[in-house]
Amino acid sequence: MDPDWWRDAVVYQVYPRSFADSDADGLGDLRGVISRVDYLRGLGIDAVWLSPFYPSPLADGGYDVVDYRDVDSRLGTLADLDDLIEALHEAGIRLIIDIVPNHSSSEHPWFRAALASPRGSEERERYVFMEGAGADGSEPPSDWQSHFGGSAWERTPDGQFYLHLFAEEQPDFNWSHPDVRKEFLAILGFWSDRGVDGFRIDVAHTLVKDLAHPLRSQPTIDSLLPEDGSDPLYDRDELHQIYREWRELFDRYDPPRMAVAEAWVPASRRVRYASPESLGQAFNFDLLRAPWDAAAFAEIIARNLRFADEAHSSSTWVLSNHDVVRHATRYALPDGADLDAWLLEGRPLGPAQALQGDRRARAAAMLVLALPGSVYLYQGEELGLHEVSEIGIQDLQDPIWRRSEGRQKGRDGCRVPLPWTAAGRSFGFGANGSHLPQPRWFASHAADVEERDPGSMLSLYRSAIALRRLLRTEGGVSGLPAVRRDGDLVVIEREGGLTSVTNFSSEPVRWSHGGRVLLSSSDLTSEPTIPGETTVWFGELHESSIAEEAGS
Repeated sequence: MDPDWWRDAVVYQVYPRSFADSDADGLGDLRGVISRVDYLRGLGIDAVWLSPFYPSPLADGGYDVVDYRDVDSRLGTLADLDDLIEALHEAGIRLIIDIVPNHSSSEHPWFRAALASPRGSEERERYVFMEGAGADGSEPPSDWQSHFGGSAWERTPDGQFYLHLFAEEQPDFNWSHPDVRKEFLAILGFWSDRGVDGFRIDVAHTLVKDLAHPLRSQPTIDSLLPEDGSDPLYDRDELHQIYREWRELFDRYDPPRMAVAEAWVPASRRVRYASPESLGQAFNFDLLRAPWDAAAFAEIIARNLRFADEAHSSSTWVLSNHDVVRHATRYALPDGADLDAWLLEGRPLGPAQALQGDRRARAAAMLVLALPGSVYLYQGEELGLHEVSEIGIQDLQDPIWRRSEGRQKGRDGCRVPLPWTAAGRSFGFGANGSHLPQPRWFASHAADVEERDPGSMLSLYRSAIALRRLLRTEGGVSGLPAVRRDGDLVVIEREGGLTSVTNFSSEPVRWSHGGRVLLSSSDLTSEPTIPGETTVWFGELHESSIAEEAGS
């Protein structure tokens, strides 16, 4: 088996609670994922990244874990997960699962034992407990803020405080404690032995904190992190001792288990997480923040290819995930738009806005699929789904809404269950509704509608992934590509003759090229002209090779 399969993989993120519901309880589950393996195979992906499926009170969408070695009973059983691994592997698809090492659920046995134990006990030392500040100890130990709003400290009945960088139901582990380190090595081994191929490490930059007194100030979590690892909470150099231990474990398997870090750190620091001695790969989130602009895209692509080369890793390309507004919607709104304010308005996009977002999303998908490295897709982007802004306040589930005191609506809009069919109560998601409300416009984006339309977003993704796979297997996409900007055009030239050209302007641009058109994100009316907001792939491939790949 290829130990480097992940370097150029197309990975599809499944948010299981919103993917497919097999038992009509309104919540997606593992049997639902199994029922759609043929769909995933038809898409042409190399791996599935499965978001948390562990037992959880769902204070934060499953990222509050009670048991790291089991499956939430609402989603299935360990036997169901074994069946999913087998079904994916039979389809030629690998499985990556989420590991949440910064914090557990407050219902985790360790934390319940900590609350039941006295100050200074071994049970409390596994988490971050501290005495309060002020004359009577009633003030939080520091000004550290939670990502979800408010103080990052919660007071316990006996007067101590515990740290939670996210919701109060997500207490942070103390990674200086040997029990924590041993436990997660055992967890990683448990899933590796079960056949899991890799791990996505949630907030990989947060595990180690500087807890020396006096605690240093952290007035805002939104400012840029320093590039020397000196922040008290994030991206500290000591992290990589932990990840070296994990790498030693991963490399005992054949093939070695892969890992990818979710690390919101400066690009210059990302190489540490992506090095062969550490996790091996790290998410590049720069395109999640980029405006629809040729200069911005060209700079981000060139910079991240260079960093990946320096780390002896491969780059990653991400346009959407479960934490951000879907990119088809971001590209439909004016550059610099306040996304939180737009979500709070609760109004869907206008028809003209939606069409522009669709055009740009199609072009962006082809652009990233033309690049070397791994492309991480988020469920539903291949259907062209937009953010669901119409969710009523009464239906919100994300703790961000509550903890921000209504200033932010949260991430529910990108987590709405998928539409599989144009008809049915929940568009084929399940037989008895869905845990988040689906809008009526989902019907036109349903998978069964798009499968019949050769011009749909789904058809475009399938074609682009198939061509990418063909070029990769022929060995024509090795090495760093030439990346350049020519006015409103971003041009990617790959070894083997593939040239990808993206027109970021709204007007057609003349282009003189060699090779024939392999694929275009929108209809070409005349040559040598590239329509506005369009990506075109040019190259020379044998007809027999294209037919063979299309048939497979």
